[in-house]
Amino acid sequence: MAALPARAETPAARDPAPPAQSEAAQAEIPKIAPNATEFTLDNGMQVVVIPDRRAPVVTHMVWYRVGSADETAGQSGLAHFLEHLMFKGTRNHPMGQFSERVSQIGGEENAFTTTDYTAYFQRVAKENLREMMAFEADRMTELVLTEEVVAPERDVVLEERRMRVENDPGSLLGEALTSILYRNHPYGRPVIGWMHEIEALTGAKALDFYRRYYTPNNAVLVIAGDVTPEEVRRLAEETYGTIEPRPEAVRGERPAEPPSVGARTVTVKDEKVREPQLTRTYVVPSQNTADGNEAEALRVLAEVIGGGSTSRLYDTLVRGDGPATYAGAYYQSNAVNDGRFAVYGVPKEGVTLAALGDRIESVIAEVRDKGVTDEEITRAKNAVIAQAIYAQDSQQAMARIIGTALMTGSSLGQVQTWPERVSRVTAEDVRSAARKYLLEERSVTGYLEPKPEERS
Repeated sequence: MAALPARAETPAARDPAPPAQSEAAQAEIPKIAPNATEFTLDNGMQVVVIPDRRAPVVTHMVWYRVGSADETAGQSGLAHFLEHLMFKGTRNHPMGQFSERVSQIGGEENAFTTTDYTAYFQRVAKENLREMMAFEADRMTELVLTEEVVAPERDVVLEERRMRVENDPGSLLGEALTSILYRNHPYGRPVIGWMHEIEALTGAKALDFYRRYYTPNNAVLVIAGDVTPEEVRRLAEETYGTIEPRPEAVRGERPAEPPSVGARTVTVKDEKVREPQLTRTYVVPSQNTADGNEAEALRVLAEVIGGGSTSRLYDTLVRGDGPATYAGAYYQSNAVNDGRFAVYGVPKEGVTLAALGDRIESVIAEVRDKGVTDEEITRAKNAVIAQAIYAQDSQQAMARIIGTALMTGSSLGQVQTWPERVSRVTAEDVRSAARKYLLEERSVTGYLEPKPEERS
């Protein structure tokens, strides 16, 4: 999820009926943001309030249910491009005025785009909240784009791609892996876009995208900080509540992935690679598409296999004279459609990537064939739940966790009760998830290698 590193995601899945537990046992498992509340404005905008009175500051976030997977084929990068252009001014506030005001009051701001959503946020003193809401509500409807601002910003995005992708071998490998993992689904294209398609993006295309998706009935407002639900409701109604909804803001149906036809591999070679690495990925259910407690089981499975120094991969491959300098696993669960599970490692000198891949597969096969111990399950569940609870120390982290979950199909109640569902995962649930999804024939493996020097 966006709020935490991949292995520490804390989204919510569909809430299956829990087995009978004593009230005392249930009371021992804390909730995520137990004081969070929600309501909906008349125009359809969902609002979540997370009171946090430790400091007189607030985090103000507006989330839109639109991301790179909602772009028209051939226009990759459009959602991210629009995110950039949203800072270029409106009819009421010329370019730079919003950002300058945030700076003047000592606040911070940023925005980000993913496959499924786009978000904008500010962190400011609580007395400035209404002003931030007014600014953000204004650019929900009044964006102005001219070629004078569009062309330079397109160049900025192109340079961003060069720096973050073209000049980063790890990013090139990730992009290649994703494009092969998702052969038919739009998750296979990069959020930032392909270079040649970014070059063809225009202000007109961005405005069409904006007018379709940027509307209150396609947005969620998350406010975390020194506020009450009553005052947020009043401010939201005065700002966002005056905007007319657009019912047509509905994302289209996305194509499904075909069945896997066997294990696939991709190799990226680059002269900037200092140490080779391997990443093996699998398409697995997300929090939104999983049946029963599969999502929670996959999260615990990732912790058991590669969640740190007590994990199977670390113990087998890194500790002592193992073949890797590091190894781990993560479950990317926050997605409207299916997510992914990944294992990775860096071999020690003299160990080939193929040999490391065989050792990683042997660790996974042992979990599939023999399962995991009760001790491993207990330790993994405690670690996963602890990460979720510790995240509540950060106001921004909580706003991101809840916003991300709501953007990808979960409810606030499901977010709050996620630790309790994790606590119900059994060793058999984890083994079942491994046997069903972590099959070598369903995998895509990426190899990152140094490019051999050319002999003159």
